[in-house]
Amino acid sequence: MSKLELIRNFSIIAHIDHGKSTLADRLLEHTKTIAKRDLQEQVLDAMDLERERGITIKSHPVRMAHTAQDGKEYNLNLIDTPGHVDFTYEVSRALSACEGALLIIDATQGVQAQTVANVSLAFRQNLTVIPVINKIDLPATNLELCYEQMEEILALPREDAILVSAKEGIGIPELLEAIVTRIPPPTNDGYEGASSLIFDSSYDPYRGVITYVRVYNGEFRRGVRARIFSNGIESEIKEVGVFKPNMTAVDSLSAGEVGYLIPNLKSPSDTPMGDTVTDARIPCPAPLPGFRKVTPMVFSGIYPIDSADYEQLKLSMAKLQLNDAAFQYQAETSAALGFGFRCGFLGLLHMEIIQERLRREYDMDIIATYPSVIYHVYMRDGNMIHVDNPVHMPDPTLIDRIEEPLIKAKIMIPTGYIGDVMALVMSKRGLCTSTEAVDGAHVIIEAELPMHEILIDFHDKLKSLTRGYGSFDYEPSGYRADKLVKLDILVNGEPVDAFSSIVHVDHAHSRGSILCSKLKDLIPAQMFQIAIQGAVGGKIVSRETVRQLRKNVLAKCYGGDITRKRKLLDKQKEGKKRMKEVGNVYIPQEAFVEVLKSTDNKAK
Repeated sequence: MSKLELIRNFSIIAHIDHGKSTLADRLLEHTKTIAKRDLQEQVLDAMDLERERGITIKSHPVRMAHTAQDGKEYNLNLIDTPGHVDFTYEVSRALSACEGALLIIDATQGVQAQTVANVSLAFRQNLTVIPVINKIDLPATNLELCYEQMEEILALPREDAILVSAKEGIGIPELLEAIVTRIPPPTNDGYEGASSLIFDSSYDPYRGVITYVRVYNGEFRRGVRARIFSNGIESEIKEVGVFKPNMTAVDSLSAGEVGYLIPNLKSPSDTPMGDTVTDARIPCPAPLPGFRKVTPMVFSGIYPIDSADYEQLKLSMAKLQLNDAAFQYQAETSAALGFGFRCGFLGLLHMEIIQERLRREYDMDIIATYPSVIYHVYMRDGNMIHVDNPVHMPDPTLIDRIEEPLIKAKIMIPTGYIGDVMALVMSKRGLCTSTEAVDGAHVIIEAELPMHEILIDFHDKLKSLTRGYGSFDYEPSGYRADKLVKLDILVNGEPVDAFSSIVHVDHAHSRGSILCSKLKDLIPAQMFQIAIQGAVGGKIVSRETVRQLRKNVLAKCYGGDITRKRKLLDKQKEGKKRMKEVGNVYIPQEAFVEVLKSTDNKAK
C-alpha cells in the first residue's frame, strides 16, 4: 500500500458555536496526539482572543496518527476552521487543502444559515462531506428535526449522519472510522518535481516567514532550493515540519501531506496566500489552482494615537496581513488624526478582531474611524469614482447619483418571529424577496439589504428579536442608487473629517443628533461657547452647544444701578466674541476614541 493511501486530509466546518473546537479536542485526545496532562479546552485556539470570545478566528492545522479497525495506521491531517460569516475566506482556504469535511450540526438547533453556506463551499471544492450531529447528550436534543433539515436543506441522506457528543466523548471512535473509510486519500498527478499550495502563513521575528502548505507532488526537504511561483523568488528551505499540534520538524514532507516550510525569507510580502511553492531545479509548469482573490467589504481608518508609532504600526500591519490575507491596508492622512491607514475588512467582526490583535499582539495604541463601505459615485460629466472614505466625497453639486453596495441575506428563524424579523429588515431599508418553510418550525427569509445598514447592530438586533435562535448569512449582490448624503460634523464651524460619514438622507438628522450629543459630553468647556453641528452640504440638520466657562464679573457689584451690571456683562460678551473668532477648539484624543469606538446606532 502506498504512503498516499494512508493519508486523510479533512476540515471541520459548521455554524458558529456548534462545537467545532470541542470536537477537535476530543479527536486529539482519542488519537493521543496530546498527552492528557497537556489537554485544555479549545487546544487549537492559540489566541487569547479566541478563548475569551469562544470563537475560532484562524484555521489551525494538526496531524494525528490513528490505527483503524483494519490494523493500519493512518495520518489524519485536520484543519479546524472558523464559523462566523466574516471568516468565510479562511474556511475556503482551509478546504482547498482537503479531500473531505466534517459538517457539524447542533442537535438542539439544527441546520443554521452559516451551515448552509459552508456546505456549499465544500461542495464547490468537490469534497466528501460527513454530517456529524453534535451535542446529543443535551436534554433539548431534537434528532428528527436535524435529519429532516439535512435532507430538505442540505440534500444529505440521514443514514450518513454520525451521532456524537464532543463534550462527553460519545461516538468519537465511530467518527474516526468514518473519516478513514469515507474520505478519499489524496492523489498524485504524476509531475516529477515538488509543488505545494500555500494555504496560510505566519511570521516569527527570529525565523522569518513560516508558510503552511499542502504538498501535491514530490517531496520537500531541508536544504532544497524552493521557488515562489508568482514572483520567482528562490530561497533555501531551512526547516520542514508538521503540526502535532505544535510545530515539529521532520525529515521531509511528501505528496498528500500538510505541514509547514520555513524558507530563508524575511519579508511578509514574499509569500502571497494561495501561491505555489515549487522545486527550483524542476519547477512545475503551471501554478496549482489557488483561491479567488478576496474583496474587502468594510473600510475603516486606523491611526496610531501617538504619531511617533506610525512606522511601528506599518510594520505590525504587514505581519498581520501575512497571517490574514483578507485584511488590506494603504496609507492615508487625516487633518484631525494625522498619518494612518485606510483598511479593508470582510465584515465588522473581522474589523474588531484585527483592531484587537493590533492592540494585544503588537502592543499598538490605535484609534479607528467609523466603518464605511465602497460607494459608486456617478458624476454629472459621466465619470464614476469609487469612494470608501467620506472625506473623498465630491461636491454634491457635481454628483449625478450615488450607488451603494447591496447584500443578499439568508435569514433562518423559528416561524413565530417572522413578523418581527421582516419589520427589522424593512427598518434597515431592506426588501424581503422570498420566504421558504424549512420544516414545521423554521423558515428561511431571503432579503436584499444595503451593506451599510447591517454593519453596526443588525446581527445583535436579530439575535435579540429571535431570543438567540435566528442566524443569517450574506453575500454581495451588486449596487443600487439611493438618496445618500455626506454628513459632516462641524465644531465651531470647522468640519472634523474623522467624524464624517455617508448616510441615507432619512437618517441624517438622527445620526447627526447622536454624534453631536456624544461630542457635547466629551469636549471640555472652553472660554467661549462652542456650537457642534451636523451638516449635510450647507444645511444644518442637528446642533448641540458646549457651555462656556465664565468668570463672575458681577462679584464686585454690591448693589447699584442695573446699568452698571449690564455694562460689565456686555464688556464680557464682547471679549468672548473676539475670543471665539480667533480661538481654536481643543478636541481631546479621548473624545475621538469614545465617539469612534461607539457602535450606538439606536436612531436606526
